[in-house]
Amino acid sequence: MVLPISRRNALRNLALLAPTASVAGAFISPTTEPSIPPTGKLKLSLNAYSFNKPLMDGSMKLDDLLEFCAMQNIDGVDLTGYYFPGYPVVPPDEFLYELKRKAFKLGVDISGTGVRNDFTNPDAAKRKEDIDLIKNWIVCASKIGAPVIRIFSGTRIPKEYDWHTISEWMVKDIKECVAFGKAHGVVVAIQNHNDFLKTAEETIDIVKRVNSPWFGLILDIGSFRKGDPYPEIERCIPYAVNWQIKELVYVNDREEKVNLKKLSKIIKASTYRGYLPIETLGPGDPFVKVPIFLKEVREAMG
Repeated sequence: MVLPISRRNALRNLALLAPTASVAGAFISPTTEPSIPPTGKLKLSLNAYSFNKPLMDGSMKLDDLLEFCAMQNIDGVDLTGYYFPGYPVVPPDEFLYELKRKAFKLGVDISGTGVRNDFTNPDAAKRKEDIDLIKNWIVCASKIGAPVIRIFSGTRIPKEYDWHTISEWMVKDIKECVAFGKAHGVVVAIQNHNDFLKTAEETIDIVKRVNSPWFGLILDIGSFRKGDPYPEIERCIPYAVNWQIKELVYVNDREEKVNLKKLSKIIKASTYRGYLPIETLGPGDPFVKVPIFLKEVREAMG
């Protein structure tokens, strides 16, 4: 069939524009400031840790969490690894694929997963165990369709080592995980958690030194404890590939309710597009707390 000239011109123009659109929508290397804002939209997700108690005591299953997200019309869910049966061992494929099928049927994206690890441990053998753990769960992430896996830096600075020395072996260990993640199509991301990484400067330093488009930051807004957290958040956004939006932040180490309108303005002024997982913490019934916080986030994000 011969296409009319107008249609042929339109298709030709689209073909010429396609590379530009691809670059705009792609994951930008965290060491590079994007010149064109990425296409796409901001989507709300729920971090499974919001239901930590019922998931840990067995009164709630991951299937139940998926159904909750569907009922609340939440776009996605971060299915943290330690709520899977048998963690730290990855469940059989039959379990993973059934979970993936159910999420698909409910219209809930699996926006990520995560594990516990400690790359500040001076024992190289112990760190190797954590590298292997992360690799196992990277494979799991690829099977369930999770685009990113969350890891941690660690919690300690042994007195015989300084921050920089620890960071050198940490970067080396992370690079090994990131190379494995790239081979399986999964982005590896470190969460700033007021542990080894306490400030935007420290966090950005690690991300830049790993220096891979397959590595980024889980931007935890509740883990900057000194000074004003909002400028710290703003500094970190160019490196973020996912978030943890929490009810509380710390201003000069004092807890206060997050200013969601201020946060929304910062996010919308940035080039970040993708999931914004929320996470509720502390006492109270998550079946009550999560819908309340979700409503507040939706109103602030417009």
